[in-house]
Amino acid sequence: MTEDSSLAADIRAGRRRALARAITLAESTRADHRATAEALMADLLAYAGKSVRVGISGIPGAGKSTFIEAFGGHLIERGHKVAVLAVDPSSPRSGGSLLGDKTRMETLSRDERAFIRPTPTGGSLGGVARRTRDAILLCEAAGFDVILVETVGVGQSEFAVADMVDMFLLLLVPGGGDELQGLKKGIVEIADAVVVNKADGDLTAAADRAVRDYRSALHLLRGASDAWTVPVLRCSALTGEGIAEVGRTVEAFAETMKKVGDFEAKRSDQSLRWLWQEVSEELLARFRADPWVAERKGAAEQAVAAGRMMPAMAAETLLKGFLDRTRQNCINGVREAESGLFG
Repeated sequence: MTEDSSLAADIRAGRRRALARAITLAESTRADHRATAEALMADLLAYAGKSVRVGISGIPGAGKSTFIEAFGGHLIERGHKVAVLAVDPSSPRSGGSLLGDKTRMETLSRDERAFIRPTPTGGSLGGVARRTRDAILLCEAAGFDVILVETVGVGQSEFAVADMVDMFLLLLVPGGGDELQGLKKGIVEIADAVVVNKADGDLTAAADRAVRDYRSALHLLRGASDAWTVPVLRCSALTGEGIAEVGRTVEAFAETMKKVGDFEAKRSDQSLRWLWQEVSEELLARFRADPWVAERKGAAEQAVAAGRMMPAMAAETLLKGFLDRTRQNCINGVREAESGLFG
């Protein structure tokens, strides 16, 4: 048995240490690590895809980690295995995660039926790690049937996460001074459910008002599917009130989408977008790593910064040189192969 097949077997057996190692390989930028990770995921692909993927986002202070710990605990009590992929902002110095969700979800992280992985964004578009999708597939192959993806909660990260999950939950808080805060960013338009958290104590009445306001506002917006009306729920992650209703809503959403065929259709569309995103990011990575480009990009940047060259012209010059070199390398490779065959 090879090392790759042994690791795949350990992942299929649900060994969390093996899963963590596989995700580390998938996140690595080293070519040998990436090759190992891709071969591993090819072996495990048949065992993936059998979960419900839920994205969770919200404004700062919405209590995302507290909610996920309470919600994850509820799901485990219902017999599920839960993986939490918390997309953290990267440290500008080390490149690692800044927030460290295992320390923020202490109870859940100790449960063998849960797996928590803080993932540094690595500067990827929208604050979402490029390999989060890989991590989802690996967690599914390890037997986790509910995948929770928590976003940083800033910028475009919500939209990027919504494009890799089955259901998107938007977490909000009452009494923020503007009960329609989410509508300003357009995030409510991509939400499959809105959850008003912290509905306890002095905020109970404010939470009820927020629920009413959002229900009224959502009548003006069209949901992602004609088969689903976006609900507005209230809960308290602190007391546990309303957490079970959120769980029932996720189950109802998955059942409804599968019944009308939208569940698999959405995943197929996401896979196609994933394909072209990978093409784009891989081309950019190879472009930046090319020696010819590396030798000339400094001069091009200086010319653009000084106003001596238009950015479009500088980009065209670098791209043309890179593509010409790539084409010539391909021609040379073919000639060498022909020489070896017929020489």
